[in-house]
Amino acid sequence: MRIALTGASGLVGRWIHRAAIEAGHQVDTLPGWRLGQIPDMTGCDALIHAAFQHVPGKYRGGEGDDPDAFTRANLDGSVALFHVARAQGVGRVLFLSSRAVHDGHPAGIDLADDLPAAPVNLYGEVKAAGEAALSAMGAPDFLTASLRPTGVFGPGQPQKWTGLIRDFLADRPVPSRVATEVHGADLGRAALLVLGDPAMGGSYNVSDLILDHHDLLSGIAVLTGSHVPPPRRADVGALRVPLCDRLAALGWRPDGLARLHADLPQILRDAIGEES
Repeated sequence: MRIALTGASGLVGRWIHRAAIEAGHQVDTLPGWRLGQIPDMTGCDALIHAAFQHVPGKYRGGEGDDPDAFTRANLDGSVALFHVARAQGVGRVLFLSSRAVHDGHPAGIDLADDLPAAPVNLYGEVKAAGEAALSAMGAPDFLTASLRPTGVFGPGQPQKWTGLIRDFLADRPVPSRVATEVHGADLGRAALLVLGDPAMGGSYNVSDLILDHHDLLSGIAVLTGSHVPPPRRADVGALRVPLCDRLAALGWRPDGLARLHADLPQILRDAIGEES
């Protein structure tokens, strides 16, 4: 399959790019393209849209002090991209959304794949509106779907846990927190499974681990010999846990815990700036 991929160098897009190449697909990364521009996707069978414009290091709150520009780039630019894909004969489009579309649902509930969006911030609103716009364009010759990933982790720069790890090792206060996570490699495989789903359509949750800062930083302490105590375990009762039934039906079997154990030394090196 020939796949056009936006955001291939980003925190999430790089994992999708790697998975697609390893699976033998041809990937067009649209070099030089930016949200709001018209790319050439002629000859591509599918589009995976993972590009997103935001303040560095932030998704929620990623609009900074310019919410209008944020919306124009990420919503208007995405919708325009979907129309270009359809006009250029691309048959399948997969949109990288976010579990942030679920933030308005009650604490402690399980999040089903088909749960309606309930965003509470601009980031979630833009993602939910992008999902809706793409879904409305779906047709037998133009299959569409959205991925709703939770937090994505793995080695590489930028490293999402840099601040947390550095604060812990410097014995600065770190918060007690528990969150759902998925390894980037597992997310990449999920994206390809959805592209190949004969019933492709709607939304697919992508989540795996329930990870507490206590456990993550305990692992860092073992690797570094640090005697700094990790934060207390957080209360998991309020956690909204995404269910991934649709991916499971496609054969998706994430391996995040083993990947975390294997990758933690490199994640540590990434966070403290050491070479491999």
